[in-house]
Amino acid sequence: MGKKMIIIISVIVLLFVALIFVVNYKNDQATQDSPYGDKDLEQETIDQLDDPLYQNQIMPDDLSQQIEDGESVTVYFYSPVCVYCQNTTPYLVPLAEDMDVDMKKLNLYEFDAAWGTFSVDSTPTLVHYEDGEEVARLIGQKPEEEYQAFFEEYVN
Repeated sequence: MGKKMIIIISVIVLLFVALIFVVNYKNDQATQDSPYGDKDLEQETIDQLDDPLYQNQIMPDDLSQQIEDGESVTVYFYSPVCVYCQNTTPYLVPLAEDMDVDMKKLNLYEFDAAWGTFSVDSTPTLVHYEDGEEVARLIGQKPEEEYQAFFEEYVN
């Protein structure tokens, strides 16, 4: 009885080790060529890497540089674990594309310091910058019409 128990436990441990290896390998493959570079990513971010709704990412340093350079930039601050973002993104991203808005996305879940750097208190938050200054901001989940009005007034 003792030998059978040791064999069963050994097989279970081996299966867990193999599972961990497979998950790590899959995550490593998914993060190759990611816009985040070599940053260790949270699983929720890894799950969104190939999602067309979460492309056009901008890193905090790049955004700061664009603002400092006075470029016009529209940024959608979100978190992959935010239920309001999960509800907003499926209609906001296609709307921006339909209106030909180059809306950058900044994943605050991966960059804790960006909350303070860009004065974001909650997600989702949509901000438009021009000439190095914030021009407009929408905070929280809004109806599609409000996002459309935002783009029409401040971006297009």
